[in-house]
Amino acid sequence: MRKLIAAAFVSLDGVMQAPGGPEEDPSENFAFGGWTAPFWAEDTDPFMGVFDDATGHPFDLLLGRRTYDIFAAYWPVHQEIPIGPLFDRVTKYVATSDPKTATWINTVALTGDVTAGIARLKQGDGPDLLTQGSSVLLHALLAHDLIDELRLMTFPVVLGHGKRWFGQGSAPAGFTLDRTLTFSTGVVSSLYTRAGPVRTGTIGDA
Repeated sequence: MRKLIAAAFVSLDGVMQAPGGPEEDPSENFAFGGWTAPFWAEDTDPFMGVFDDATGHPFDLLLGRRTYDIFAAYWPVHQEIPIGPLFDRVTKYVATSDPKTATWINTVALTGDVTAGIARLKQGDGPDLLTQGSSVLLHALLAHDLIDELRLMTFPVVLGHGKRWFGQGSAPAGFTLDRTLTFSTGVVSSLYTRAGPVRTGTIGDA
């Protein structure tokens, strides 16, 4: 069985829209594209904490269409960055209604009932599935309880508006914090793994 790992850069109020640059995703009048840029420092690699374990082990990418298009336009022409040739090599599953336009090398289009297709992928053989960004796809994965592990880089900024990590339809689930790392700029990298159902109780009970 394949594990599904969801990774993202998020603000303190849960916004994940356009972390990389002003033109990345200005939809819905989002004015803060590139909000992660001021927080990168010598001890803060943009992919540390999100891809560090995954890049040491085989993985396939699982992307929504908007994130796929952003990656496909950027990484093939930035081969000087180690993640560029790595992303070229891995299989990229993309949720799309127009598979003919998904032309990045080693791309597999997911059409129709995407969450059912991903559930089947998880049951099969192969490397773990790793998401990055992809808010619409992510909300569907959370709603259908398909995520096994969360890798979040949380930035010390409140954006107030934008596409958020968690939607209203997320399936209730418990998680365990397995690892955390704080960088000099205040960015916190956290690794959470599934820990069964939500547990409840009364504070103060023995």
